Amino acid sequence: MVKRKVAALEKIDADFASLQYKIRRDPKSYKDDFLKQWEQYEAQREIFFMSPTTAAADSVESFHNMIDLIAHVADCYPEETQTFPDDLKAIVSQNHETLHHELRDKVVGSLVLLRRKEVIDSTSLLTTLFPILVSSRSKSMREMLFQKILSDMRNSNSKSTNHPLNRTIQAVLYNLVTADRASPRAIWAIKLTRELWKRQVWTDAKPVDVMKEACLADNEKVIIGAVRFFLGGDKEREELEDESSDEEIDLAKVKHQITINKKSRKQKEAYKKAVDKVKRQEKKKSKPHPLNFSALHLLHDPQEFADQLFTKHLQSTKNKLSLDTKLLVLQLITRLVGLHKLTIVPLYSWFIKYLTPKQQSVTSILASLAQGVHNLVPPDALEPLIQKIANEFVSEASASEVAAVGLNAIREICSRQSLAMTETLLQDLVQYRKSKDKGVMMAAKGLLSLYREVGAEMLKKRDRGKDAAMGLSSGLMKQRKFGEEEVGGIEGLDLLAKWKEEQRKRKRAEKGLPEDGSDASDDEKDKDEDGFNSDEWEVGSEDSSDSGEWINVEHSSDEDEPAPKKRKGEEDGDEDNAEDEAAELERMTKLATTTILTPADLAKLQELRAAASVQKAMGGKFRKRQQQNPDGPTHADDGLTAENIEAPIRLRKLTKEEKVALAKEGKPDRDEHKSTQAIRKSKKDAAGKSTSNREKQRKKNFLMTLGKAKSKQKRSLIETRKVLKGHVERSTRGGRRRNDQEREIDKFDVEQIKQHVASVKL
Repeated sequence: MVKRKVAALEKIDADFASLQYKIRRDPKSYKDDFLKQWEQYEAQREIFFMSPTTAAADSVESFHNMIDLIAHVADCYPEETQTFPDDLKAIVSQNHETLHHELRDKVVGSLVLLRRKEVIDSTSLLTTLFPILVSSRSKSMREMLFQKILSDMRNSNSKSTNHPLNRTIQAVLYNLVTADRASPRAIWAIKLTRELWKRQVWTDAKPVDVMKEACLADNEKVIIGAVRFFLGGDKEREELEDESSDEEIDLAKVKHQITINKKSRKQKEAYKKAVDKVKRQEKKKSKPHPLNFSALHLLHDPQEFADQLFTKHLQSTKNKLSLDTKLLVLQLITRLVGLHKLTIVPLYSWFIKYLTPKQQSVTSILASLAQGVHNLVPPDALEPLIQKIANEFVSEASASEVAAVGLNAIREICSRQSLAMTETLLQDLVQYRKSKDKGVMMAAKGLLSLYREVGAEMLKKRDRGKDAAMGLSSGLMKQRKFGEEEVGGIEGLDLLAKWKEEQRKRKRAEKGLPEDGSDASDDEKDKDEDGFNSDEWEVGSEDSSDSGEWINVEHSSDEDEPAPKKRKGEEDGDEDNAEDEAAELERMTKLATTTILTPADLAKLQELRAAASVQKAMGGKFRKRQQQNPDGPTHADDGLTAENIEAPIRLRKLTKEEKVALAKEGKPDRDEHKSTQAIRKSKKDAAGKSTSNREKQRKKNFLMTLGKAKSKQKRSLIETRKVLKGHVERSTRGGRRRNDQEREIDKFDVEQIKQHVASVKL
């Protein structure tokens, strides 16, 4: 009985598939057959709406097949099926909780198919599916709807940005988050926004506003999801972009595989797909890179947002969040404060009660504190914090890990606001550089090297070092005042100015002129390597003459005045340093204000920057003193983590188990012991690579090599010497084909011989 039923159902499915194929080929000829099926569909629809829960299995299966047939051919009869999409929307919206799961999935799939055939638009589909996603209690249903919505959004924005659809969906998500802040339903708005942001479908400020409102919700899960978006959404997007860019295809390898293997249609299709993918990758590379702003930079009012977060989630006693959630919110607040240089003075006093070694996750709290400091924070607000960290963490009775963490945290804070440190406390903390523990010693040396550059006058004379002492005595090194900003400029402009001056002196020396001459007629302008005169772009001042040349204005008062006498105890080196600094500043000012940098100048500037970076990386006198932890953030957008504070702890001695785990890290698990040669050979075989000629000769059958061996035995000494000599010559010139240099030499010799023969004939 069951077999007969299954066979009957299979026959019905085959009939529907055959009818669908015929209608797709010739809609006009099979219109009457379609209308009969449409009448049956309307009859079953009425029966279904009367009692959707009590329908029999046979009627559900028949209704399922009817919906499938009409969805596939709806675009062939648009007038007859005009009400079909509305029927499907009503069925799935009103009865999604009670429908049979197969029929429910088929209705959703039919709606997506109608959208693909452009019978309905994306707005109609998404506004139907999203309320069901939010309210459905079926996990499988929610996963399916989420994937359908996400794929439709990606497809709608694949060719060009669909702004009307994006605005509609963003408004729906915003209303979902703000309508009920205690509802957990807003988690779906967060998931959808985060996925579309990661895949760069949404890149503007609207999704950031949605996540901003979600951060201010009352539900803890919603808060965690929204805060993690701001802390890690940009990194996810960069990682996804890096993964997609790494998927490159080696066409030569694919073509080689086709030539050595048996030719088949499958291999040709694989090669064709690889060629198409490479073409798409090249086309993608040629497009301009989009400007992807960070979510933290797209906030409309970061000061108000940070104030609301701090007041609602940290300062208020009504909100009972877990410690992990509070730490996430704290990281977001301090990240905003440090990035946008915001002012929230109560935030720093809030840290006081948590700065103890016994506090859970204290390194994360210290990292958040350092992250929320910038040069506009009042030093009075930070002094009690640094004093508390020094008292609680840095002492002789504390463990070495605790002292290292405290010193590291103090250094991170002071690298952002050096005025927060007092002279007495600094001189006390610097003494820990003599500690026997390596972590404590390095943390204290890091603090010392920091203040040698930003506040050397606070150190004792014996701790300042040579460079800081010379800078203080010459007046070139000064501690920056509160609120004082460094004057910006073009990086490496001093290198370009120095290079131009050297080029000018070299050209004057080649012509026999004095290097320091200032005559305008002799001071010829340098031309770039491509023949472009960079000084044709110079901007003339208002005081220049009509001819456009520069007028040298000499101040006679400077020449008449005698040079001032050196004071007692003043060194010649300090005066020379001051003069060099003034000359360098004058060169930079002239180059930045009177000259337009040409493309050749910009290329040279880039080259000089690279050379300077290499010199600094080589160490010695070019070594750059790092104000921050080497593992710490290198950009303002990068946050500070607990690992940066705990960095010196990693310098302790490792246990045996840790050493073994470190040695095995990154190595594949091997079931049996193999030599390096065997592992290399197995990798070669897996990649489909062939063996070398030398390996083939080694594995050759002995009987095949017997004739050559016998012929070698019959050689005379003269033949043996000739063969060995030829072998040496071939190896020195790069084999039988030779290298490029040998070919060029041979070509030159041939040309010389031809010329000699031609001259002899003449």
